[in-house]
Amino acid sequence: MKILNIVGARPNFMKVAPLHRAFLTKNEIDSKIVHTGQHYDAKMSDVFFNQLGLPQPHYFLGIGGGSHTQQTAKIMLEFEKVMEVERPDLVLVVGDVTSTIACALVASKMYVPIAHVEAGLRSGDRRMPEEINRILTDSISDWLFVTEQSGIDNLRKEGVPDEKVFMVGNCMIDSLVYYHQKAQQLDLTDLVGKSLSANEYVLMTMHRPANVDTKEGLHSILKIIKDTVKLKKVLFPIHPRTRNNIEKLGLLPMLTQIEGLILTEPQGYLEFLKLMQNAAIVITDSGGIQEETTFLQVPCLTFRDTTERPVTVELGTNQLLADLNPLTVQQKVEEILTGRTKKGNIPPLWDGYASERIADILVQKLHGELV
Repeated sequence: MKILNIVGARPNFMKVAPLHRAFLTKNEIDSKIVHTGQHYDAKMSDVFFNQLGLPQPHYFLGIGGGSHTQQTAKIMLEFEKVMEVERPDLVLVVGDVTSTIACALVASKMYVPIAHVEAGLRSGDRRMPEEINRILTDSISDWLFVTEQSGIDNLRKEGVPDEKVFMVGNCMIDSLVYYHQKAQQLDLTDLVGKSLSANEYVLMTMHRPANVDTKEGLHSILKIIKDTVKLKKVLFPIHPRTRNNIEKLGLLPMLTQIEGLILTEPQGYLEFLKLMQNAAIVITDSGGIQEETTFLQVPCLTFRDTTERPVTVELGTNQLLADLNPLTVQQKVEEILTGRTKKGNIPPLWDGYASERIADILVQKLHGELV
């Protein structure tokens, strides 16, 4: 049973790594990795090859940048060539990036079964490209592997038959569990170049256009940092998009002069995991970080008015903040630091074994059909 596993952007790597390891333990599965190159740079390469222990991808499509439409078209054209050579029994896609829907479309048109890992997640906001990618990918997939109950509920509402849907847990958490000890061995002070102890800092990430592409948004981020450093140091691995926008507005000198702020370059997977593990609070607008902080039991404030991962709010440590209001953030940070907020629980099946469950299901269901 030949499976082509698709990766294209950083979050995909952490989901495919445990899947590929699980597939390698099955004699019935021939697992190959296709890297579209949707996002690709030296740091990404380091994460992919060295930190996650993955082999070099069997195919690298080298797509690079461009608009969503351009990327989708380029990926489809190049992936079709791979499909014609490999003739796989299954194409496995993860998450919700452009590579996910592009490769799923090619597989569908070539009548090759599709497995979607992290299926059924919905934010309800169709202005997000990721939401469209999720909906379309689920609609053409044959096997839908779900991380939380909301995924099952959403797919049922959309008329997906129950026999196609499997609650398996979260592959992102598989990676976190697998690399937890390795990350713990890193030294905080070495990572940031300054003396830093556990629980001494608030970890911050910001990259979504809605938050960092406007003057008002960037000024609010600066105010949030200024308020927070009065209570804890703020560690801010700054996203290239955010840095570029700050520089364009001439705000970088103001940012770098904030006492108590530690500004760093984007971190590798293990490094960022270490920083999350030891943070007093995480302030973010990321999707995946909501899940990771929930598992790590670290309080998280997420600047979004909706989330496709509601279990992180219902059970976990995540709280949604609809806008970049510095007063609200200050209130929430004070509540967390004084213990006046929820502690959170780890969702069902977020135990590090989701990938093994997926491998077992595919062997049982798909391999049986092939033989």
